[in-house]
Amino acid sequence: MESLSWPLSRPLLDAVLADRLSDRLVAELVWERLGYRQQSGGGGPWLAGPQTPEAWRDAFPEAPEVVATRPASVALTRSIPREHKQLLKEQLHFAGYRIGELYPRRTRRATVVSWLLAWLADQGDELTSAGPLPELRDPPENPVQGHPGDAPVG
Repeated sequence: MESLSWPLSRPLLDAVLADRLSDRLVAELVWERLGYRQQSGGGGPWLAGPQTPEAWRDAFPEAPEVVATRPASVALTRSIPREHKQLLKEQLHFAGYRIGELYPRRTRRATVVSWLLAWLADQGDELTSAGPLPELRDPPENPVQGHPGDAPVG
């Protein structure tokens, strides 16, 4: 597999949970690990590649917005092996969002982090305590709408 743009680390996954990254960047973390590849020299759509699992390739030939679209988020949830379902709590000590913070965008971000931890475990790798980070954003003022440029949540 090609080099991944952002190696998984505790600070990176914490930034996903804290809504400090765009939904698109969060989706790209998943897409790369599912074998999707960006077309047209970096400006085109992300399409399923030879490494993309068949179920994903069939359901989503073009990489789905895993935060914005419910079917993609459900597919992520269902693809987390039972033995990895608690990694979010065990490794990041994530107890969930408070009642006033429960928005589909945020719960889907928790799903993404859970899936990424399961992917890492399936690779036989451990979550590192440090690593490179993209530029962090302030959490959006309106968590329902997200960051500028984020797709509407459906």
